[in-house]
Amino acid sequence: MNLSRRQFLGSSTAAVVAAGVAGKGRVLGANDRIRCCCIGLHGRGGSHIGGVLKNKDEAELVALCDVDAKVLEARAIDVEKASGKKPRLYKDMRDAFADDSIDAVFIATPNHWHSLAAIWACQAGKDVYVEKPLSHNVWEGRQLVEAAKKYKRMVMHGTQSRSDKRWLSAIKAMREGIIGDLYMARALCYKNRDAIGPQDTPSPADFDWDLWQGPAVAGEFSPLYVHYNWHWFWSYGNGDIGNQGVHQMDLGVWGMNRGLPVKVESSGGRYTYKDGAETPNTQTASFTYEDGTMLVFEVRGRATNDESGVKIGNLFYGSDGYGVEGDDKFKFYNKSSKEIPMPAAEFDTLGEYPNFFRLVRSCKPEDNYAPVEAGHVSAAHCHLANAAYRMGRTLKFDPKAETFIGDADANKLLTREYREPFVVPKIA
Repeated sequence: MNLSRRQFLGSSTAAVVAAGVAGKGRVLGANDRIRCCCIGLHGRGGSHIGGVLKNKDEAELVALCDVDAKVLEARAIDVEKASGKKPRLYKDMRDAFADDSIDAVFIATPNHWHSLAAIWACQAGKDVYVEKPLSHNVWEGRQLVEAAKKYKRMVMHGTQSRSDKRWLSAIKAMREGIIGDLYMARALCYKNRDAIGPQDTPSPADFDWDLWQGPAVAGEFSPLYVHYNWHWFWSYGNGDIGNQGVHQMDLGVWGMNRGLPVKVESSGGRYTYKDGAETPNTQTASFTYEDGTMLVFEVRGRATNDESGVKIGNLFYGSDGYGVEGDDKFKFYNKSSKEIPMPAAEFDTLGEYPNFFRLVRSCKPEDNYAPVEAGHVSAAHCHLANAAYRMGRTLKFDPKAETFIGDADANKLLTREYREPFVVPKIA
């Protein structure tokens, strides 16, 4: 059964689910390759393409999707050279979701598309690897969590480190008390970001600006947005705390293992230059959990020193010592700052892409090294920090209801005004 774009948008939930079952097309056998489509091909999308092509015994890249015709054609040429087959090409992801020959999708669009694209994929019966951050706001992240459950799809979150043996060993060691009881973590994102400057030009003829905007409120095209600096505008990105920073946020949240916070504070600004961007280049956020422990996040986008040799990484503090992660190293130290040997540990992880393909085959939640719920919690920390920054005050949060307490204005930042027909459906 093939759904046209119009049918996809107009379908009832039952019809979409039925289409999804048909779209799956078959039960994968041990010798069947998983048929994949990569959506959003610039930047991380190129990594997704490489990840599928390198695992040719497990998967086949049958389709590509991007709103930029030049990028789409260039990637298609690369794939054909590497695989000997030209993939099917789509400009509109809804057409890709209606393709019943696709088993799984990789999503590397701008942030404001992540949740809706993944939800549509789940409704169409596709398994999903979705890039960080899982969501553009807290509410839509929760809808994706519930969509994965409702439509029984496997959704893996792309922060990569959760498939890393080094990190799996470190987390296991902290759970077992290598530095005692954790009381605090710090996540660091010290990555120099220069001014981007203001400019306005018409949208290129081979670029679909309307589709690129998708769920966002319609605005004028600017080359500032494409293909990277959209990160620094609230309509499309989440600042560096939700860009590079979400990797470190995910690790800090994973290490602390406290879920969502009950209080969040954040301050900062865009310092040392003026340009057309909106998000801070310098930001400090503090999260307090129900038991009083803390996670502190720092963005420094200008000249800065490191912290214990780390500029992009994490530090963990316990009653008996501390841990330092950065530059592909993880070391633990006791109270006297003497290194503690990390216990040997074995994990059945093959790396992010092979792990995802194994998950698609097994459909077992225990095979998901980066589950959708974990991705939601980590991304939500970034969104809560940005809400506190934008409101300019300390915010109290109910982690069960996932709302701010007694603050209607702050709660508006937990979701957004969606633009028809690109509306995130209410599933929770």
